[in-house]
Amino acid sequence: MELSLFSVTLCPVTESLFQSLAAAAATGQPVALGIITGVKGSSPQKLGAKALFYPDRKIKGTLGGGCLEAEAQRLALKSLQTGQPTSFELILDHDFGWDDGLICGGKVMGLVLPNAQQLGEKFWLELAQRDTAKSWGVKSDFGVVRREDPTDSSGWRYTETTVPPCELWIAGSGHVAQAVAPLAQKLDFAVTIFDDRPELANHEYFPQETRIQVGNWGEILSHPLPTSPTFGLIVTRGHNHDALVLESWIHQPFAFLGMIGSQRKWRMISEKFISAKIASAEQLARVICPVGIKIGSQSVMEIAVSIVAQLIEKRAALQLPSKT
Repeated sequence: MELSLFSVTLCPVTESLFQSLAAAAATGQPVALGIITGVKGSSPQKLGAKALFYPDRKIKGTLGGGCLEAEAQRLALKSLQTGQPTSFELILDHDFGWDDGLICGGKVMGLVLPNAQQLGEKFWLELAQRDTAKSWGVKSDFGVVRREDPTDSSGWRYTETTVPPCELWIAGSGHVAQAVAPLAQKLDFAVTIFDDRPELANHEYFPQETRIQVGNWGEILSHPLPTSPTFGLIVTRGHNHDALVLESWIHQPFAFLGMIGSQRKWRMISEKFISAKIASAEQLARVICPVGIKIGSQSVMEIAVSIVAQLIEKRAALQLPSKT
């Protein structure tokens, strides 16, 4: 069995699986945890993918669907009956996957851990909170424990480190911000809205988990960046306010900084910033304007999809997992 030691930023699906495990622990409901611990070649899911398998055949999360998940479910139901954990190794070739159309040509390795809820509600809730980096893993004897020394690489079948989500700061609270914020939150960004309009920057227009900074632009733009990688998106109500925010944020160490607008708008702002010595050409080159992947977007929601897709792309480039 190939060992896979890596750090990942968890997606909302994984976070909710930890919450489901905590709920199962609170009620005493039996559930088996399946984990993809190794991938070679093409596969329908990535390293660290997880699913919960219940005795009534309900599944939460996914290990890749099709014949792969059917086999994992078979092993999970058997493990729930016997109480014995198991490992698996499947080659996704013509013989294995033809009936389900899952002919990826790769190999996946994984674990099935019965009665994962018995670790207790506290164990899984702490991982779900993701307020700080926390390491955990599966030992060679299938024991699931917190990993106190992240550099310890011996005697593990699987390890991962949960870390806080990336931050997304959005300047503006109009239609585009209202469409981007909930979509980004579903895709594991912690969102903060900045605006000087309390009539728009409030939880009537944004999900309750959205943080909101309302006030004078000079005050709210002075907030220091969080320690987590932070993405900036400028979508205020007009060119002047966009430029005002950019004048401040261009000097902050954002992992990504994008602004809505046309190429003509960007050319005018760039020329003004350089002539007024507000920013250098090198600093301006870090800004993406127009923001968003080119998908021929027209509607507000299509624009939001194009922006969030670009955020995901940039986040993936920042957080390549290390594997051994």
